[in-house]
Amino acid sequence: MRILITGGAGFIGSNAARHFIERGDQVTIFDNLSRRGSQHNLSWLRTQQGADSFTLIQADLRDFAALTQAARGQEVVIHYAGQVAVTQSVQNPRGDFEDNALGTFNALEAARLSGSNPIFLYSSTNKVYGGMENVELVETATRYEYRDYPHGISESFPLDFHSPYGCSKGTGDQYVRDYARIYGLRTVVFRQSAIYGPRQFGIEDQGWLAWFIIAAVTGAPITIYGDGKQVRDVLYVDDLVHAYELAIEQIERAAGQVFNVGGGTANTLSIWTETGPLLEKMMGRTIPIRRGDWRPGDQRICVMDTRKAQALLGWSPQVGTEEGAQKLYQWIVENRHLFDR
Repeated sequence: MRILITGGAGFIGSNAARHFIERGDQVTIFDNLSRRGSQHNLSWLRTQQGADSFTLIQADLRDFAALTQAARGQEVVIHYAGQVAVTQSVQNPRGDFEDNALGTFNALEAARLSGSNPIFLYSSTNKVYGGMENVELVETATRYEYRDYPHGISESFPLDFHSPYGCSKGTGDQYVRDYARIYGLRTVVFRQSAIYGPRQFGIEDQGWLAWFIIAAVTGAPITIYGDGKQVRDVLYVDDLVHAYELAIEQIERAAGQVFNVGGGTANTLSIWTETGPLLEKMMGRTIPIRRGDWRPGDQRICVMDTRKAQALLGWSPQVGTEEGAQKLYQWIVENRHLFDR
């Protein structure tokens, strides 16, 4: 198939590009290469798959003409590109809006006007559910747990866009959903939880598991905001890409749908009270940390109910938390030169 991947030089995008190139698809990457690690990811793809294994269009999501040209003739558009950090959205809300809300609108319009009726898959976020302050929690020695949601939060949970990032990603989320209703575009929304894995150049305010490992390996300071008991369901990147592949293969069933995709209740970690001991076990030493105040919109717990994706797509996570964390740790150790400052 002819597949356009926006943000294809990023963490998730480059892993997806590798998968679809290996499958024999014709992949076009649309990326402005602004993210740290983008050039390294492209070099890795060329080394692994061949110099001519994909087409690169270096352009910005705000360049509607470039997006429109890139989308022509495509059979699938996978939209990963955008601004990814809550803290950055608070510091620069206009830039966040242009990258995420306007950027997603531009990508949708480019797909709609492409003349090829492409499948459109959108990378949304668990942040569309907001801080979930009214959800009753139980606090244990190492984590928070839901009192009334044993399977996690489902797609029917009320939306509550908290933070500029939540608003901009939520705007894209709802536009993508509505383009299926109004224009008949075959769109699918994936509300993603904490995705992790190789090729992830995590930073303090985005990609927390990768950042903790990078910091521990390189000796950079680690600051834990809040009490460290915040819980996330974590999903290995290969499992996420498989969900996208299944949606493409079953698009008649998936079109117009919204899916939670995360590790689910079987793959959860508290931010530090459980992650810290796991990393210290891998490294064989104590990892020092600093403490900071809670950050705006930080959910005490966010665990996705993924039963809809399992029922409609036959999808479920295959890589367990410890196995996936070990793979990420090994990749960071092997590529330490990319992170030393």
